[in-house]
Amino acid sequence: MWFDESIIYQIYPLGAFGAPFENDGKLQHRILKMEEWISPLKKLGVNAVLFNPLLESSTHGYTTRDMRKVDVRLGDNDDLKKISKELHDNQIRLIFDAVFNHVGREFAPFMDVLENRENSRYKDWFHVDFGGNNSYNDGLWYEGWEGHEELVKLNLDNPEVVQYLLDTVDFWIDEFQVDGLRLDVAYSLNRNFLRALRNHVKARDPEFLLIGEMIHGDCKTIVNPEMLDSATNYECYKGIYSSLNSKNFYEILYSFNRQFGKDPWCLYTGMNLMNFVDNHDVTRIASILEKPQLLKPAYTLLMTMPGVPCIYYGSEWGIQGRKEQGDNALRPALEKLEENELTDFLAKLIEIRKEHPALQKGDYTQIAINNEYCIYQRAWQNERIWTCINISDQPGTLYVNEAGKGKDLLSHKEVVFDHQFVIPPQTCMVLEME
Repeated sequence: MWFDESIIYQIYPLGAFGAPFENDGKLQHRILKMEEWISPLKKLGVNAVLFNPLLESSTHGYTTRDMRKVDVRLGDNDDLKKISKELHDNQIRLIFDAVFNHVGREFAPFMDVLENRENSRYKDWFHVDFGGNNSYNDGLWYEGWEGHEELVKLNLDNPEVVQYLLDTVDFWIDEFQVDGLRLDVAYSLNRNFLRALRNHVKARDPEFLLIGEMIHGDCKTIVNPEMLDSATNYECYKGIYSSLNSKNFYEILYSFNRQFGKDPWCLYTGMNLMNFVDNHDVTRIASILEKPQLLKPAYTLLMTMPGVPCIYYGSEWGIQGRKEQGDNALRPALEKLEENELTDFLAKLIEIRKEHPALQKGDYTQIAINNEYCIYQRAWQNERIWTCINISDQPGTLYVNEAGKGKDLLSHKEVVFDHQFVIPPQTCMVLEME
């Protein structure tokens, strides 16, 4: 599947392109700024863009008003069709953030319920109790997502709602040539709906991608042959920054082995989860790491671990933003995409990943480990790649079960060892082993 070989770039368009938080109803063609971003993304090595919500909403994109209309703050449907064509012309696929668990209060069917109550033909689209009330004093109660009344939960047991959502996906594919979906709060979605969605899109295109947002729990509950292709890997997201900050590679390599090792109890062996070091909901990686020099090891782990990497816009050159500072800090407006030493390093890692199948679909083996340095292997057919990282200020000596040599694909230097492997201080190496 094309996803397995992808480098995904996530953009929160309402933030990135400078839209106001509240929908002011003014048509502004901000999404066209994306035209200026395509060239630097292609240079970086990106081949798929994940757009967070683009469709008409009241505020942050998840309070949907209209699932088939581009948010007026970003432009119109013709603008998005133009951007989609330019992305595809540059061999970059398009993934939508699909918000199917809930809608905003200004979603037309819900407004009909508020107006017509028991007489509304849409009353069974939601979970409504006409004998209750809510904080908006509507004279009725309804279920909101995790108690948030501005996010009205859809009734995914209703065949009419399911058909509306499937027709919406068809509209996105036909209108915007969408190649896949990131399903918001997939852990909350009705499992029968996930089955229906998969059957529908795979009948149209077996390569159509379905990724589920999975913050906790067992990803196999939604990632399996009946439902989704992949899910967000929050366990390793936390493990990467925590291991680097605490100088404890045992944490993240434990997660790698727990998820992708060769033992029968390993959870996700053979499954490509979507990996990340930050996104629109969490503190930026440059802000959560205690030292700037840890950014390169973080991205080395991301690009060489099992799964598919996703880069959050701006973090490739190290912009900062903390969750406690609010959404604007995590989703800032950017005039352009910058380049620096970190983007150059990341571009090299991406090139290496693309050129070596072992990094895209190889198995995982831990080779050696200490608190501040480690070696792990990805292997596919006759190819073996070792990732060797030392975050200490001192050389790291590790004992391995073989003697041999390899070429560091980052520095192009040959490395020779005889059961004792020495990683220089503050070093990331990606070795192609002979």
